[in-house]
Amino acid sequence: MKFIVNSTALLRELQKLNSVISSNNTLPILDNFLFEINEGNMAVTASDLEVTMKVAISVESEFDGRITIPARILIDTLKTFSNQPLTFVINLTNYSIEIISELGNYKLSGNNADEFPKSPTLTNSSSTFFKSEILQNAINKTLFASGNDDLRPVMSGVYCELSPEQVTFVATDAHKLVKHSRNDLSSDKTASLILPKKPLTILKNNIVDGIDVKLDFNDTNALFSFENNTIICRLIDGKYPNYDAVIPKENPNKLTIETSLLLSSIKRISIYANKTTHQIRLKVSGSELQISSEDLDFSNKADERLPCHYEGEDIEIGFNSKFVIDMLNNIGSNKISLEMSAPNRAGIILPLDGTVEGENTLMLVMPVMLNN
Repeated sequence: MKFIVNSTALLRELQKLNSVISSNNTLPILDNFLFEINEGNMAVTASDLEVTMKVAISVESEFDGRITIPARILIDTLKTFSNQPLTFVINLTNYSIEIISELGNYKLSGNNADEFPKSPTLTNSSSTFFKSEILQNAINKTLFASGNDDLRPVMSGVYCELSPEQVTFVATDAHKLVKHSRNDLSSDKTASLILPKKPLTILKNNIVDGIDVKLDFNDTNALFSFENNTIICRLIDGKYPNYDAVIPKENPNKLTIETSLLLSSIKRISIYANKTTHQIRLKVSGSELQISSEDLDFSNKADERLPCHYEGEDIEIGFNSKFVIDMLNNIGSNKISLEMSAPNRAGIILPLDGTVEGENTLMLVMPVMLNN
C-alpha cells in the first residue's frame, strides 16, 4: 500500500480528528487514526466509541488498503514539515510504515485495521438540513448552559426539538437555562434528541459559514455531514426535564440596560464576592441599578451604581455572578432586558437587538438567597 499526500493538507484534517481522541482511551487501538484507501480516495477516521469522525483527503494512490497509524507521533511529525508532498509506504503484512519526505525517511509501526471499531450505521433514520451559521449560533448560545453532573446525564447535553413549525435548542444545568428557537428552520418529522457536548463542540469548531449541514438521526445515533466531514455520535438516552414549567410567565419588573456596561460592572464586582457562592446583589429603584458583593471572610466589599431604564416595583435579588457573566458573554446583543417577578423567582434575560427575524432566545438564571 502506497500513497502520496500534501503534508499541510493532511495535518489540517488530522488536527480536526485529533479532537475526537480521548486522553484516557479504554482500547489502545483508539489512540490511532484509521486510514482507508479505496479506488484512489482516502478516508481517515478517529473514534472514542461515543463519537466517530471521518474526513476525506485527496491522495495519489494506485493501491487499496487499510491500516491504523498512531495519532500522536504522526501529528507531531507533520507539524515540523513545511508544505511538501509526503510518500507513505506501508507493509500490510507486518504493518510497518515508512514516511518519505524531501529531507529524509521516518519509520514507525501501525496496527491491523480490523481491530479498529466499526463506525455505527444509521437504520430507519430521518434527516433535516441546517445552514451552518444558524447551527453554529444555536450551539454557541446553548452549549455553555449544559450541565456536568454524571448523575443527571440528560442535562449534560443540548436538547433539540424538531417540528414542522420550528426547531428549538435547550440546555440547562438546573441553575441556568437557555432556550433558543428558530422559526426559519423546520423538519418534516416531529422528533426530539439529546445531543452530547463533545460532538457539538467539535462540530462548531469545524463548520464554516455558507455551507449546508445535514443531520441524519434515529433513536440511538445522530450523524452530521458537511463538506468532506462526517461526525457520528451516540445520543444521550433519557427523558429531558419539562423546561417550560420552570420559565416564569408573569414578570412585571423589567430592567433594560446595555450589555457591555452590565457585564464589565459584574466582572469587577464579582472579584470581591465570596469565592464559594460568587454571590452578587442587584438592587433596582427608579432608574438606578446598584450592584454589590461582599466576602465577610476577607472583609472584601464592592458596589457600583449604573443608570438603567426600569419599569416595576423596587426589587433586591441575588445571583451567582459566574452564571450571569456566562449568559451576557453569549447572548450576542448590545442591549438586554432583565425581567423579574420576585427575589425568590428566576430572572429572565432577553436580547433586545442583534437577533434576526425568526430567532428567539431566552436565558433564565435562578436566584440565590441573599445574606442580610
